Amino acid sequence: MLDRPSQASQGPRAQDLERQRGAGQGIGVGELDLDGLDGDVLSLTPAPGGPPIGSGEVYVLVRLRGRPVGTVLGRVHHGEDAAGVLAAAARKQLTGFVPEERAAPAPTPARASVIVATRERSGQLARALDSLLTQDHPDHEIVVVDNNPATDRTRELIERRYARLGVRYEVEPVPGLAAAHNRGVAAARGEILAFTDDDVIADRRWLSSLAAPFAADTRLGCATGLILPARLTTPAQILLESHGGFTKGFAPRHFDPRRPPPDEPLFPFTAGRFGSGANMAFRADVIRAVGGFDPATGTGTPARGGDDLYAFARVVVAGHRLSYTPEALVWHHHRETWQDLENQAYGYGAGLTAYLTAIIARRPALLPALLARVPRGLAHALAISAHRDAGEQAVPGEHGSHSHPWPRSLSRMERRGMLYGPLGYLRARRRVRGHRLPWEVAR
Repeated sequence: MLDRPSQASQGPRAQDLERQRGAGQGIGVGELDLDGLDGDVLSLTPAPGGPPIGSGEVYVLVRLRGRPVGTVLGRVHHGEDAAGVLAAAARKQLTGFVPEERAAPAPTPARASVIVATRERSGQLARALDSLLTQDHPDHEIVVVDNNPATDRTRELIERRYARLGVRYEVEPVPGLAAAHNRGVAAARGEILAFTDDDVIADRRWLSSLAAPFAADTRLGCATGLILPARLTTPAQILLESHGGFTKGFAPRHFDPRRPPPDEPLFPFTAGRFGSGANMAFRADVIRAVGGFDPATGTGTPARGGDDLYAFARVVVAGHRLSYTPEALVWHHHRETWQDLENQAYGYGAGLTAYLTAIIARRPALLPALLARVPRGLAHALAISAHRDAGEQAVPGEHGSHSHPWPRSLSRMERRGMLYGPLGYLRARRRVRGHRLPWEVAR
C-alpha cells in the first residue's frame, strides 16, 4: 500500500494519541536514550528543533545506546522527573518487543548523493539542508532540485547560504515530484542515490545507515528507512500519527523477489509496505536501468502520488532485493490542518491506483499477475481504508494491524481517490508525452 497511515510497531497505543486529538491538546516529542531497556537513562532530549520536554503527554523515540528500538507515550506530571517517568513507560511498553542486537553495519559505499526535490518552500528546505550537512557519511554530496519554480527564492537560498558548502542546485521545469527526482538522478555522481523531502530533519547517522546495506548485499537495489513525527502539536498531526503515521516499525525487513514473503500475499504490488518516499535510496545503476521514476506520477501531477511506489515495484520486479532499516531515521513535519489531512487521504488513494496503472502501462506483462491478486487486493484496500470505532487499541509490535484506522470521512476521501487514480495517471501521461529522461538527453 501507499505510505498511508499504518499501525506503528513498538509504538504508543492509538487510543492514547486519539484521546489527545479529541482533547485538542499538543503532545511533546523527544528522544530517550537508555543504557539497555533496564539500564540507566543516558539522555532525554527534544526532537530536533523542538521545545524542551515538559509536563503533559510526551511521545518519545526510545534508543538503546543510540539504536532506535521503539516509541512510547507517557504522561509527565508537573514536578516529576520526565526522564524517569518516560524510562518506566518504555520498560513497561516495550518489554518483549525490542529487536535483538545486530552486528555492526558493513562499510558504506564509496560515494552517495542526497537528492532533495522542492518547490517554493525555502524555509523548510533550509532546515532540511542544515541537517543533511551534518551527516556522518564520509563521502557524499547534496543535490537540490527546484521543481517548476515560480520564484527565485530557492535558487537565491542555495547561492547565498549553501553553494559554498557544496550543495548543488538543479532546475526541473516539468511539474511533478517524479520528474524532479529524475533530474536529480541525472545530476547525481554517487553510487548510491538517497532521497528525502524538504520537510524533514535527518538524523546525523541517517545517510550512513541507509547506504550501509548496499555494501553488504550486491543484489540490493533499494533501501528505505524510519520516519517519525517531528511535532505533534495540532489535532491533524496527532490523528495522522495515532494511525501509525509513516512508520514501518523497528524491525529490519528484507524483500526478495526470488522468495516472496509469506505474510505479503499481494507482493510485489503492496509497495507501500516497503517504505516511503521521504526516506529511500537506490543503487544508481539500478534506478537508471529500470527507467527511473515515472514522470506521470507523484505530487504536482494529476496522478497526485505513487512515484515512490512505482520505483519500489519496478526495482523488485527487475529482480533486485529491497531492505527496510529502522536505523536510517528522519523526522517528518506532518501536515497541520484538517484540510491538509483530507488532501493527503485523497492523495493516498489516488497515488495507489495511479501507481498500479503506471506499472501495467509500462509493463503490460505484469497484468496477469496483478489480476490474479485483484480479489484479495480489493479486500485489502477496503480493510485498510475502513472506519473502526474508537476504543480499539494496538499492541506494541502489531505493525500493520490497522485496528484503529481512519475516520469515515477520511476513508471516503481515500476511496474517492482510488477511483480517480487511473484517470489522473492517464491525464498526467498525456502531459508528459514525448518527455525524455534527463540522462538519456545528456547522452
